[in-house]
Amino acid sequence: METLEFVIYPDGRVKEMVTGVVGASCAEVTAAIEAQLGEVVAHEKSSEYYAQPVVVSGNVSSVSQAQVSASQW
Repeated sequence: METLEFVIYPDGRVKEMVTGVVGASCAEVTAAIEAQLGEVVAHEKSSEYYAQPVVVSGNVSSVSQAQVSASQW
């Protein structure tokens, strides 16, 4: 689940935190909001930014108990 959290400080600064977004796509999620907020002073990347998305591919075959003999253990 994507989550955007904003902390607005008394001096007008806004801290934005993004969770649940893997990789650099968080910049796409926040671009429109940052444009409306004003000047971005700093970016701090979280560990999710550096994470790689999980891609599952390939064929999975099942083996029945009858196909496995005691000698294969």
